[in-house]
Amino acid sequence: MDIVIDIEDEEPLFSQLVTQVKAAVQGGKVRAGDALPSIRQLANDLELNSKTVAKAYRLLERDSVIQTRGYRGTFVHPDAKANSQVNLQGWLTKTLAETVATLRESGLTDSEIRIAFNQAMNARSHGAAKS
Repeated sequence: MDIVIDIEDEEPLFSQLVTQVKAAVQGGKVRAGDALPSIRQLANDLELNSKTVAKAYRLLERDSVIQTRGYRGTFVHPDAKANSQVNLQGWLTKTLAETVATLRESGLTDSEIRIAFNQAMNARSHGAAKS
């Protein structure tokens, strides 16, 4: 599970973490029973305060997306997929808007971006990415 935290984003860090864990569950990147990093380990990996990760984990546990099994660790809850409703459309729109802004800043026109996007979508639907 790849988690990327943007410290310059208006969304609080703990909320970014919650959203990304839920999206990973919805997208099948993590499944029921999968082990998750400890609070300390994830905080270290993401260079966050452990209290931030602990808050995210508390919220995820409250929503039955994860469960802590004492000293054995933290795992994806058996009903995580059903319990991890996340606004994927909102996340997608935000992610694409950020990508489009970056592409525009690099000098590409909207027309060039649309063409590349359509090519990527077509390549994906045919099972192979084209260069």
